[in-house]
Amino acid sequence: MGSTRSPGPSGTAAGDGTEDDHWDSDFGSDFDENPGEMRHRSRPSVEQVHSGLGNGVANGRKGHSSEWIESNARNDSDYEEGEEHEHLLDPNLPDGETIELHRMDSGGLASFDDEAASKAGEENSPYEEVRAAVRNYDEDLPCNTLRAWTIGMTLVLFGASMNTLFSLRQPSIGLGALIAQIIAWPLGRAWENVVPDRQIRIFGLRCDLNPGPFNIKEHSIIVVMASVSFSVAYATDVILAQMVFYKQNFGIIFQLILTISTQSLGYGIAGMMRKFLVYPASMIWPGNLVTVALMNAMYEKHEAPDPSIIGGRMPRYRWFGVVAFISGIYYFIPGFFAQFLSVFAFATWMAPESPVVNQIFGGITGLSFLPITFDWTQIAGYIGSPLIPPWHAIANTLIGVVLFYMVLSPLFHYTGVWYASYLPILDSSTYDNTGATYDVSKILTPEFTLNEEAYKAYSPVFISTTFAMSYGLSFAAIAALIVHTYLHHSKSIWKQYKNSTNEKPDIHMKLMQKYKEAPSWWYFSLFAIVLALAFVSVLAYPTNLTWWAFLLAVSISFIFSLPIGIIQAVTNHQIALNVLTELVYGYIQPGRPLALMLFKTYGYITMSQALTFVSDLKFGHYMKIPPRTMFMAQVVATTVSCFIQIAVLNFVLGNVEGVCELTQPQRFTCPGGRIFFSASVIWGLIGPSRVFSPGQIYSGLLTFFVIGAVAPVIFWFAAKRWPRSPAKYLMAPLIFGGAGAIPPATPLNYLSWGIVGYVFQHLVKKYHFRWWTRLNYLTSAGLDLGLALGTLVIFFVFTLNEIEAPRWWGNNVVTTTMDYQGKAIQVVLPAGETFGPQVW
Repeated sequence: MGSTRSPGPSGTAAGDGTEDDHWDSDFGSDFDENPGEMRHRSRPSVEQVHSGLGNGVANGRKGHSSEWIESNARNDSDYEEGEEHEHLLDPNLPDGETIELHRMDSGGLASFDDEAASKAGEENSPYEEVRAAVRNYDEDLPCNTLRAWTIGMTLVLFGASMNTLFSLRQPSIGLGALIAQIIAWPLGRAWENVVPDRQIRIFGLRCDLNPGPFNIKEHSIIVVMASVSFSVAYATDVILAQMVFYKQNFGIIFQLILTISTQSLGYGIAGMMRKFLVYPASMIWPGNLVTVALMNAMYEKHEAPDPSIIGGRMPRYRWFGVVAFISGIYYFIPGFFAQFLSVFAFATWMAPESPVVNQIFGGITGLSFLPITFDWTQIAGYIGSPLIPPWHAIANTLIGVVLFYMVLSPLFHYTGVWYASYLPILDSSTYDNTGATYDVSKILTPEFTLNEEAYKAYSPVFISTTFAMSYGLSFAAIAALIVHTYLHHSKSIWKQYKNSTNEKPDIHMKLMQKYKEAPSWWYFSLFAIVLALAFVSVLAYPTNLTWWAFLLAVSISFIFSLPIGIIQAVTNHQIALNVLTELVYGYIQPGRPLALMLFKTYGYITMSQALTFVSDLKFGHYMKIPPRTMFMAQVVATTVSCFIQIAVLNFVLGNVEGVCELTQPQRFTCPGGRIFFSASVIWGLIGPSRVFSPGQIYSGLLTFFVIGAVAPVIFWFAAKRWPRSPAKYLMAPLIFGGAGAIPPATPLNYLSWGIVGYVFQHLVKKYHFRWWTRLNYLTSAGLDLGLALGTLVIFFVFTLNEIEAPRWWGNNVVTTTMDYQGKAIQVVLPAGETFGPQVW
């Protein structure tokens, strides 16, 4: 942590040494020791800007050292060759953006404090979204402090335990990193004012109890700890399915090894992906911009008001507070007192017993052809805030929703494809040939393997039309992802692989170069250790997963991390690998449900975790957090959270009566573990060969692989032929995979999300850019926080105390429809009759 220092601007005095932000440990200083490496990354004082003194600053611009100019001269020719055409095809760059780094106009600077506003015309990010949220300067502030670690680990304990507990309940509640960001602020301020200012030693390391004012970098480290630890480990669902439904218990050591290995294996991949997904300016990671904007607003000291826009007279953090308060209070209306406003499917109220009306207009198990909602939960609950992703990403997702779910799905359903008239049009359950929920117990042996004779005597598996469509789109998205990445990014990936210095760094990369990078061998060593732990969990216990299948799962995660990471970094959408991993393992080693669960976890979650870590690294990049501090914070918080989650999980399983039973009084029914169990039976027990192979009911869905591979080629040729046309915005992986939450999400969620996104990310951004620059991301954060707080209050005050919502027409009318009851089926067979093929 080092000694106390003043939180002055970085490098404001010529020749100033930069103090170590780390404890006195073997990791050494986070800062590069060559003073020349710090010059052009410094934040000049106002006096330097006006006088032209200090670090070569003149005429209001930062001077560049001769070394940097020479380095740029060597790289510019390589960088600019073909760059203009590549920028024409970059959907995130504004139309007409120049090759040189874009300069902010003075109006856009109202988002920052006065000192930042004085830097109009300085070098900045070429991307409007980044300019609107991220400061283009750095400050020397301590972040690896005892205060940050204490508050951070306390919140890790609270968040990981609460989310693990809530994950066992239906409906579930999740505490996100945004909650930690809000709570950490008063805790840090209280520490600043109460704890004495003296030094102590911990394990031989000298650190300050109170290093001065609680600062933005300490706050950022706390948010990173929360980000990597609050999400419930995917492995807990494996453990639930194993212990509760398969009645297997390999012990606490197996649970810990499995959880730690699945949660941490992605760190090695993240370390390898830094030069591709963190350092380039084009890798925006839009989801981080909300957190960054809120963080900056919380620490603005001399903010210039902008009376020309709504909300511009008040400080940005006050605006955030107002929005959060209104959002929280408002949620009580659609969430408790007037629930008809949540899914405003008035057509189903007028014809509650009509299957077709409920299928077409329903918003819960229907297609919602009139997507009306007054509930932020419906808009942002499944997909995230529509105020974050760029408009082109929202538009691509809407193209997929309209084409495949609003056009093709009803066409298939009402022409009888896949025996659709006997099934719901939208849900995520599995059915037998009587229309009842598929009873997997009828086809299981005592060893939990497939009883083929019982299967042939019982029924094939049937799924709803949109569920089948979602599988087809998953196939198409994977094929499109591979082709799209090859066509659009293969050259830049290869160049970046050969020499990452060929890309001209943006201002944020330049600022980060004053800190020592976390060496690659840290990541590789951690990867090797965790890989060894994973081998132990797979091979030392009777999991039935072979060593080569495990390595195949890890390889799938590694191979897809880069292309999926590129899509997520640009669009804020991650394409899931769960269906692909289930499909692959279901074919290569059928009949092994537990092994399939492990294969899916290592093949999917390793990639997902790697991209979570990369996203946090980009957040640290934006906030100018030393990479070595980031590494330690991420690894320690992740590891500690695994112990916490396993402890809470076992405590609940051993102490809550009737846990995981559908009739459990407090609704601790373990929905995640139940779904995991069902998937393991369908994909691991029955296997995809009995569902998707030629001659089977859903074999036609395999053609989506071809469709997904061809579409990116068509879009690529169109964008090449007309580089300034809307064709450059078409992204096949997003069109096919953007609506991956359907089902259980519905078109209501996506269409309402798209409408709000169009308003804020297109109309407001285009016609009210000053408001969008200043307040868009804070509005998003306020709406999300208000919803989270309102949900928690309703849960703890009403739900846990079994206080029902008021009984009146606005609440009762919702429950009378077939859409709500999940009974919107055209043909209900009499008892004893079946549908579907005669032989399977």
